[in-house]
Amino acid sequence: MEDPNYKTSVNALTFKHRQVTERVHSHSDVRCIDIERHALLNFKQDLIDPLNRLSSWTVDGDCCHWLGVVCHNLTAHVHQLHLTTFCPISDDFTNQEQFDAEYEVYERSMFGGKLNPSLLDLKHLNYFDLSFNNFSTSPIPSFLGSMKSLRSLNLSNARFVGVIPHQLGNLSNLLYLNLEGYQNSDLYVNNLEWLSGLPLLQHLDMSYVNLSKVSNWLQLTNTLPSLFELRLSSCQLPSIPPTTTHLDLSGNNFNSSIPNWLYSFSRLEFLNLCSSNLQGTISSAIGNLTSAISIDLWGNELGGKLPRSLGNLCNLREINLSYNKWSQEISKILESLSGCLSDKLEILDLGFSQLHGHLTNELGVFKNLVHLSFWNNSILGPLPMSLGSLSSLTYLDLSNNLFNGTIPQNFGQLSKLDSLFIESNMLEGVVSEIHFANLTRLKYFYAFGNRLTLNVSHDWIPPFQLKILSLRSWNLGPKFPPWLCSQRYLSYLDISNTQISDVIPPSIWSLSSGVNYLNFSHNQINGEIPNNPTILSTSLVIDLSSNHFKGSLPYISSSMNVLDLSDNSFSNSISSFLCFKMNDSKSIRYLNLEKNNLSGKIPDCWMKWNSLAVLKLAKNNFSGSFPTSIGSLTLLKSLHLYNNKFSGNLPSSLRNCENLVTIDVAKNEFVGSIPSWIGHRFSSLMILNLHSNNFHGHIPEGLCALTSLQILDLSHNKLSGGIPRCVKKFSAMATKNTSNRNMSFNDPNNYYGETLPPESELLVIKGNALEYSTILHLVKCIDFSKNNLSGEIPKEVTSLQGLQSLNLSYNLLIGSIPENIGTMGLIESIDFSMNQLSSQIPSSMSSLTFLNHLNLSNNNLTGKIPSSTQLQSFNASSFIGNKLCGLPLSNKCTTDDVNPNNENKRSKHNGGLEVDWFFVSLALGFVVGFWGVCGPLLLNKQWRIIYFQFLDHMGYKLRGLVLL
Repeated sequence: MEDPNYKTSVNALTFKHRQVTERVHSHSDVRCIDIERHALLNFKQDLIDPLNRLSSWTVDGDCCHWLGVVCHNLTAHVHQLHLTTFCPISDDFTNQEQFDAEYEVYERSMFGGKLNPSLLDLKHLNYFDLSFNNFSTSPIPSFLGSMKSLRSLNLSNARFVGVIPHQLGNLSNLLYLNLEGYQNSDLYVNNLEWLSGLPLLQHLDMSYVNLSKVSNWLQLTNTLPSLFELRLSSCQLPSIPPTTTHLDLSGNNFNSSIPNWLYSFSRLEFLNLCSSNLQGTISSAIGNLTSAISIDLWGNELGGKLPRSLGNLCNLREINLSYNKWSQEISKILESLSGCLSDKLEILDLGFSQLHGHLTNELGVFKNLVHLSFWNNSILGPLPMSLGSLSSLTYLDLSNNLFNGTIPQNFGQLSKLDSLFIESNMLEGVVSEIHFANLTRLKYFYAFGNRLTLNVSHDWIPPFQLKILSLRSWNLGPKFPPWLCSQRYLSYLDISNTQISDVIPPSIWSLSSGVNYLNFSHNQINGEIPNNPTILSTSLVIDLSSNHFKGSLPYISSSMNVLDLSDNSFSNSISSFLCFKMNDSKSIRYLNLEKNNLSGKIPDCWMKWNSLAVLKLAKNNFSGSFPTSIGSLTLLKSLHLYNNKFSGNLPSSLRNCENLVTIDVAKNEFVGSIPSWIGHRFSSLMILNLHSNNFHGHIPEGLCALTSLQILDLSHNKLSGGIPRCVKKFSAMATKNTSNRNMSFNDPNNYYGETLPPESELLVIKGNALEYSTILHLVKCIDFSKNNLSGEIPKEVTSLQGLQSLNLSYNLLIGSIPENIGTMGLIESIDFSMNQLSSQIPSSMSSLTFLNHLNLSNNNLTGKIPSSTQLQSFNASSFIGNKLCGLPLSNKCTTDDVNPNNENKRSKHNGGLEVDWFFVSLALGFVVGFWGVCGPLLLNKQWRIIYFQFLDHMGYKLRGLVLL
């Protein structure tokens, strides 16, 4: 059955086309000419018309009354074809869902196929518009160059591919030519010599067409005497050409300074070179552009000082210099612009330009400013009073600077102000009703990240009706602000961390259905949330985390994208919430219910939640086995079940969630062996945390297939067997100086640009339990502690040279510490305590310069602790319970590591010619005795260890006798 909303949108689209046609249709009774009617019917046959929009084009019909066809009043010749498909623009919609529905209609209603040469029979056609369609398998046909009556040809965004035919140069009557390509399209030209055949051309748009092979701009533009508007945005141009009055070359990659010859075009009115990789400075010769009305240079690498000659461009109304590197005092820039522009300039944008210094009252000379932006610089000091005198301002952006002090009261006189952005500064003090006195047109107010207090009367009704309001980190409490109830058109509301400790008024829950984003988090709001309030049934993003809400979880709409109810006191079962309207598929991608008092079993109702990417249920009282329907969440990336009472085996259906990056089921009661399919199914897995459960059996070698793994915690279980040698395949742990940022699941399209809380994990590293979040993507660790693992520590562990923490304590490991452990150059924490390790501490361990936590206690290690600044800096408790000696232990080693230097001595008589046989025999006896006893010790490592252990043992006994 067809969606009625979809059908309504299609009807609306058809109506729009009829409107275009009817505006230019004649009311004459003339009928179209047969040859032209047949030409149009043949043209229709090769078109793909998925919604049958051309149903009026029938064999026996009058083509002058067909949709999209316009005939001449008297001659009845077809003069115009309007066959565009109307593409919705996101700015026209306040509701994302509505825009998505409209865009889906657009995608399904576009014409396609190919163009039939029968169009050549339309000898009098002067206007042809095929824009915003989908001819993605066809090139622009060359026969269009034979339609010499054309004065306007619009093929923009029609998704044609291939080379633009040079035959278009035969359209000598053409005034308007729009060949704008679809973004990332394959439309290109080999040359533009054919443009010389268009002497009447006034408007040319070839944006997104690949022009990288074209270099002769100077000659070509000189052949177009009538051209006044040229748009070549994002065309991969190699250099800048001159032009006449309109020049749009944005989005190219010139990689050069602005050429001096550009400044000689005194007729130039509109100059757009934004995002074109321009470098260097602006020459004072820019003062020659005396006709300039608009200059747009944002998004380049320009720097240096702005020339004072800019202030002499008395016709200039708009100047955008943002996203450059001026690195100049703001007062100096305003001084450069303060010539005849003082009472002319309407738009001034210097955002993100590395500006510094104080904003002075000189700003007040620009009386006609409508748009002013200094966002994201380092401008400091108080806001000047002169800002309040700019009575024409509709847009003011001072965000992300270092402004301090209070907001001037005369801000309340900016009666035309529509958008005010002062967020992320250091403003403080009290804001009162006077500050808003005449702001009747204010719609967008971003002011978060300041230390401001709102002090208004209880019955205050603001003079404005806002669409967007963000007062995060203000002081609005302790009562809930009642004036918010008067705002009927809010689509975005953020009053998080505003010291509110009150119950939300019922009228807030019933705000207009236009509220898409709602954030009341990090307050002390209490009470229960009613079921089915307007906001919860329409909002796309809701964050009520870190409050004192209680009761059952509220029902939510199927269209919601983000819900964060964590760190509250919600209780009872999750069943009603999860299984509500089971026939409706949920759009939610982020669900956080952590840190509540929810309990009971999880119902088997995940089938319709298959858009979930992040699921957080940690720190509740859930119990029972996890339902098999979890396998329906095929888009799931992050699963947090930490600190509940889940039991049974991990559901085998979890293997369907192949996109998982994080699995945290720690501190539960899961049993069984660790499934080997975890390693084979989750190629992107970076965090696997199974600690504090009842898993048993061996560590499956299948886990070694997790090449992206950075955190592996299997501690506090009942695992046995050896550590797999294949751990060397953990390539993410084996790589130094790398980190993976795929732990972020933010989607600005769904979350209105707001940043979701980063992934977090509670890890025991360096003996302390810490929660890692913002730097979690940098952490690489393995924790196998408190199991029943046996055998030796495989030397392959030392190949994990990016590892920062390795904990194998409280197991049954034997053998020696791997000799080349010193190659793990980034290791910061090693814990091998409470095992049965023997032999000596490898000397290579002394080279671990990043090591700041070491615990080798309670093993069977012997010998001297290697000498190094690093190892001797640890506490003696790191080595106790072994048979070690040397610092930092108090017991000194009894065996000197330096071999004695013995020499054979000869007795010389009569100049050394006589041999003293006593000393010869003494030397021979020493050699035989020494090698008879010491030789086996030097050649046999095991005998040597036993011998020195015997000496140590005898030494301890002798010291005991002396003490007695």
